[in-house]
Amino acid sequence: MKIRLSTLFLILLLSFRLNAQDLYITGGHYFDTDRGQMVENQGITIRSGKFIAINKSLDNPEGYRQVSLSDDQYLLPGIFDLHAHYRVTFDGVRRDEVEANPVIFLANGVTSTFPGGEIEPEKMLEARRKINRGEKTGARIHSSGPYFGTAFPAWDRGTTIQDIYDTVDKWAELGVAGFKAKGISPVLLKALIERAHLHGLTVTGHLGSGFRNTVNPRDAILMGIDRIEHFLGGDALPDTQSAYASLQNLDPETLLLDKQIDLFIANNVYFDATLTAYGYYGNRNQFYEHWHNERKYLTPYAAKITEDTRQELGMFQKIFDVKRRTVKRYFDRGGQITLGTDHPSVGEYIPGFSAHREMEALASIGIPNRDVLRIATINGARALRLSDKLGSIHVGKLADCFVVTGNPIDEITNTRHVTTVVKGGVVYDAQALLESVEGKMGPVDENDWK
Repeated sequence: MKIRLSTLFLILLLSFRLNAQDLYITGGHYFDTDRGQMVENQGITIRSGKFIAINKSLDNPEGYRQVSLSDDQYLLPGIFDLHAHYRVTFDGVRRDEVEANPVIFLANGVTSTFPGGEIEPEKMLEARRKINRGEKTGARIHSSGPYFGTAFPAWDRGTTIQDIYDTVDKWAELGVAGFKAKGISPVLLKALIERAHLHGLTVTGHLGSGFRNTVNPRDAILMGIDRIEHFLGGDALPDTQSAYASLQNLDPETLLLDKQIDLFIANNVYFDATLTAYGYYGNRNQFYEHWHNERKYLTPYAAKITEDTRQELGMFQKIFDVKRRTVKRYFDRGGQITLGTDHPSVGEYIPGFSAHREMEALASIGIPNRDVLRIATINGARALRLSDKLGSIHVGKLADCFVVTGNPIDEITNTRHVTTVVKGGVVYDAQALLESVEGKMGPVDENDWK
């Protein structure tokens, strides 16, 4: 019987996927999010993309692909980046880059991404579908759909409450994981929250102080918002000036800030700290070192037009310094933090590497490394209401995890040393992933702005 080449390829591909999803991982250690400890691994079994046994030896591993870890290798749950911009800006033109970014996120152990507002939501939707169908390799995209507010290029300033309802309904039916508001009025934010919750979806927001019809995070929390990004808000940010104007000189020790933190905690609202996001435009320090040549993923043309993209804004450095103290205060009082990188690239840094910088920055302010790992994994899953499926190495959850060399509880920067990534039980070599997208990010010439 003759088998056409295309048919043979399909058979081999399906066979590979079946084998890749039946895994038996031995040796090394794994991170237990409940205890905040590394546990010596006696055996982890993955079948059909799910964890079915943790820390139990398998009597008969025949039929499983066996992965053996060394004593200095550590298995971590996949990272959640809840402000994972796929957006890049080249020569003033913005677009969501879906060729290289999904692969680079995955190669860095970031198995789940929430894009934090999309400027090309249809393109992101198609990328998500291709990844979910196995037609494209990449991190999970928990879509956010278009920005709700003036941050969206096509935002209509005449938008009504009914328009909000209709847009939420449309994107909920298309399978988004939640929504993002930025540059929205109080009336429309309330409508967005109510309609999203009707669909069982979350809302996050980049908000203001209340100045010029913006929304203070305090008021958004009282409306029922699920997450707040960047800054805590409250009475410490008066509505007589913009949030950024107040943030530069905010006293992190003010009792007004403590009052707002307590409001977060009482309403179970997560804070997406995005600590390093402002430092990119400040004076720079150790969190922005290049341990990897990130620019090699740019096309030659993109690399050329971004040779001089360095921007330094004194305001952002001041805000970064204030944020370091406020985030620590928030953590010490018991607030729930998620990891968000908020780094739309302009060519100097690539978003997929940024989660490691954010973890290093969180550790630098005094958050214990074990808690930083929880922030980067299970907290993100909980914040998106996905912790029953993702976020930790537990029986019954989808098998998203990655292997690093060196214990991150001893040194948080060991999370950078990714060797292997598993997503849904499929095994990837991190270096091979990165090599596959070298030179593929950005336009190929001056006419390529699709």
